[in-house]
Amino acid sequence: MDNKIKISVRSLVEYVYKSGSIETGFRSAVPLSEGTRIHQRIQKQYGEEDQKEVYLQAGLTFNHLDFQLDGRCDGLIIKNGERIIDEIKSVSLPLSEIDKFAYPVHWAQAKCYAFMYAKDNNISNMTVQLTYVHAKTNEVKRFLQSYSFCELEEFIVHLLESYSPYAELRVRHQKDLIKSLQELTFPFPAYRNGQRKLAGAVYKTIAEGKNLFANAPTGIGKTISTLFPALKAIGEGHIQRIIYATAKTITRQAAEGAISLMRDNGLNIKSVTITAKDKICFKEETKCHKDSCEFANGYYDRINQAVLDLLKNENMISRTTIEQYAKKHKVCPFEFSLDAAYAADAIIGDYNYIFDPRVSLKRLLEEEKKKTALLIDEAHNLVDRGREMYSSPLEKSAFLQLSRSFKGKDERIQKSAKQVNGIFIALKKKCGENQEIAEKDPPEELFEVLEEFVQYAEDYLGQNRDNTDEELLEVFFAAQNFIRIGKLYDERFVTYIQKQRNDLNIKLFCLDPSNLLHKARKGYKSSIFFSATLMPLNYYLDMLGFQEEDYILSVPSPFSKDQAKVYIQPLSTRYRDREGSIGPIVSTIKSMLKEQNGNYLIFFPSYLYMEDVYRRLLNEELPAHTIIQRTGMDEGEREKFLDAFQPNPSGTLLGFAVMGGIFSEGIDLQGDRLNGVFVVGVGLPQLGFERNIMKAYFNQQGKNGYDYAYTYPGMNKVLQAGGRLIRSEDDTGMIVLMDDRYVQAKYRALLPEEWKDFKVLRR
Repeated sequence: MDNKIKISVRSLVEYVYKSGSIETGFRSAVPLSEGTRIHQRIQKQYGEEDQKEVYLQAGLTFNHLDFQLDGRCDGLIIKNGERIIDEIKSVSLPLSEIDKFAYPVHWAQAKCYAFMYAKDNNISNMTVQLTYVHAKTNEVKRFLQSYSFCELEEFIVHLLESYSPYAELRVRHQKDLIKSLQELTFPFPAYRNGQRKLAGAVYKTIAEGKNLFANAPTGIGKTISTLFPALKAIGEGHIQRIIYATAKTITRQAAEGAISLMRDNGLNIKSVTITAKDKICFKEETKCHKDSCEFANGYYDRINQAVLDLLKNENMISRTTIEQYAKKHKVCPFEFSLDAAYAADAIIGDYNYIFDPRVSLKRLLEEEKKKTALLIDEAHNLVDRGREMYSSPLEKSAFLQLSRSFKGKDERIQKSAKQVNGIFIALKKKCGENQEIAEKDPPEELFEVLEEFVQYAEDYLGQNRDNTDEELLEVFFAAQNFIRIGKLYDERFVTYIQKQRNDLNIKLFCLDPSNLLHKARKGYKSSIFFSATLMPLNYYLDMLGFQEEDYILSVPSPFSKDQAKVYIQPLSTRYRDREGSIGPIVSTIKSMLKEQNGNYLIFFPSYLYMEDVYRRLLNEELPAHTIIQRTGMDEGEREKFLDAFQPNPSGTLLGFAVMGGIFSEGIDLQGDRLNGVFVVGVGLPQLGFERNIMKAYFNQQGKNGYDYAYTYPGMNKVLQAGGRLIRSEDDTGMIVLMDDRYVQAKYRALLPEEWKDFKVLRR
C-alpha cells in the first residue's frame, strides 16, 4: 500500500477544527476577491527583507503513514533577527469582539507554517502573528505568540493524531478504488450506436484537461457514457474526483443508478448525493441555529466521528443513507452531506454547488479543483438556471417593515432600513407612469446604503445569537446576495424596477450568463456539457461560455426514422387563439387514440391551457383513463403519476403534463410504457418584460433577439417532451406536434432529422 499522503495545512486544520457557520446560521466569510485585496494591502506594508506568500512544506511520519504537509503562509517578517510568521485574516465582525484566542483554528494554521519553516531552517524558536483586518473599516488588530520548536512539533503530532484515522481509511480506500477502476468494464454487453463515440470523446477530453460540449440523442445512454469514461480517467490518474451536476432530482437518480450498476460489476467507489437543505432538513422550519435545532447544536463536536462511521460502512451515500447516519450521530443532514462530499470520489448534486456564488462547494481547494472533472447533465437547462443564479431581486416592503419593527429596538438598523426604503421611494418616482423601467447602470447609491445595512444587521445578529430575528435574517441574506451579485455586474446585466401594487421590486438581471458560467468552471481540470437538445448548437455554445479551445461533439441518432411516426396538426395555439383551439385539439386526440390502445402523454405550454383541454376532454366519450400533473407535486405523487404507465396496457392511458416541467425531461418510459406523445404549441415562454429586455439586448449584440429570448428556449421544451418516446432500439410510437408553426421553414429547421419526415393532418 502507498502510505504517502499529501495534505495542505488548510485541509488539515479544517478537518481537526471544523471551522464553519452552522452554529450561528448567518456568519459569512468575506468574499474571496475582497479578502485578496485586504491581504495585498497588508503585504505592501512589509519591509524590504520581509517575504509574502511563502511556500512551505515538511515531511512527517505518523502511524506508518508518510505525511507531506504543505501550504503558503501570508508573510514572513524579519524583525531584529527574529522570524515571524504572519497570518492575515479579513473579518466582517467588529474587532472589539475578537480577543487573542477567539479563533484557535487561525493559530493552528499559523503554527503549522511556523513548524514547517523552523524544521526546514533548523530554528529553535518561532513567533506567530495573527493580523485581523476589518473588511469595511480597514481597522487592524494584531496578536503575537512565541513557541519553541518542541511545542510546535508536539502540536503537529496532535493534529496528525486526530487526522490519521481518516487518513488511514482514505489510503485503504484509494488502493481498492484504483484496482477496481483498472479492472472495470463497460456494464453492458455492447455499446449502442454512437455511445462508444461519446464515451471516447469524454475520456480524451478529461485526459487532455479540455472541455467538451456534446449533443447526443435521447436514449443513447448519456449518463453511463459520461460516467464510465470519467471513472476510468480516475483509474488512470488523470483526475481524482468527478462532480455530476444536474438540474433535477430524476437525473440525479439516473446517475446514482449508473454508479450502482457499475458497483455490481466490481466498482469500489464512494459517491455522495447532496440534497437541498430545505428538502433534507429534519425540522419543520429550516433554522440553522443551535437553540432552534438539536442537530446544529454541537455539530462540530460530533461530525468527524459521523463522517468516519459513514465512510467505513457505506459506499453509495444517497439521501436515505445521509438521513440514517445523521440521526444516528445527531448532526445536521445537509451539512453532513457536504462534509461527506469532500471525502467522496464522486459527488452528485444540483448545478448550484458548482455555479451559484451563494452555495458553491467553497471548501474545495484550487488544487483539488485541478484534479476534478465536471459532468454537466442536461446542460440546456443551465442557461436559464445560470441567468437565475446570477440575478438578484430586492423588495421595498421588506425594508419598510424592518424600519418599523426595529424602531426602539436597534436605532442603527432602523435608520439604515429607512434609508434603503427612501431610495426605493425615489426609484418609484423615477418610474413615473410606467409600471417598469430598465437601466444599464447598476444602482450605486443603493449598494452604498445596503453595505451599511448589512454591517449593522450582521453586528446585531452576532450580538443576539441566542434569539435570532428571522425577519431580519431573511432580509440580511437578500441584501447580502444583492451586493454580491452587484460585484459581478457588467455590460451583460441590466437593472430593472417594477411596481407591484403597493410594493416596488428592483432586480439585478443577468441577461447573458455565459461569461460567469465560464469563470465558475475555470479552475476545474475538465468540464463535460452534454444534452440531447443542445439545439441549435451555436446558441448553446454561445450561452454556456464556449471557448475556441473547447471540443464539440454531435452524435447522430442511433434510432431509425421508422420507429416514430411523426404527425403535425397545423392549428394555431397562440394565446389569442387558444379558446378556439380546444375543440380541434380534443378531436385530434380522440381520432388518434382510436387507432391503438396504449399509454400516451400530452404536453401543454401552461397549466391553464392544459386544464381547459382536460375539462373539455372529460365531457367527451373518450375510452381512456386520464391523469394530470398538478402544481407542487411531491416525490410520492410524481412516482404515482409515472407508475400509472405500465407495460402491456390493455386499455388506454392519457397523461396530461406541462412542457419544461418534471415529466417533460429525465423520465425513462421504455418499451410500451409509452406509445405516443402529443405536444401542444411550440413551447415559447410567455411574453413579458424580462424576456423583452433579453430580446432587445441580444438584438443589440447583432443576434436574433426574438430567437434567443423566445424561439430557442421554447423549442428546446418541445424536443425534450418529444424525446420521451424513443428511448431504445426497440421503442416505437407516434409523435403529434400540434401547431401551424411546425410547417414553417424556421421551426421545421429546428426539428431533429428523424422527425422531419412527418405527415400533416388535415382538419
